Amino acid sequence: MTQDEIIEMWNSVIKYARGEVRITEFAKLVAAKEREACAQIADKHTKASFMGAVGAAIRARGEQG
Repeated sequence: MTQDEIIEMWNSVIKYARGEVRITEFAKLVAAKEREACAQIADKHTKASFMGAVGAAIRARGEQG
């Protein structure tokens, strides 16, 4: 993730969130972006027999409470 992407995410959060909520929402955005990047790498480098299971498992972590 580039510095520009991080700044863009922060700027999107400060438009609607206040105080501690800003930090929480920003952290969620950063985590989601990194999780997706990891899932894309896994999709690219895992064997076809996995049929995307590794990437799907990484993405599913974002849906856990």
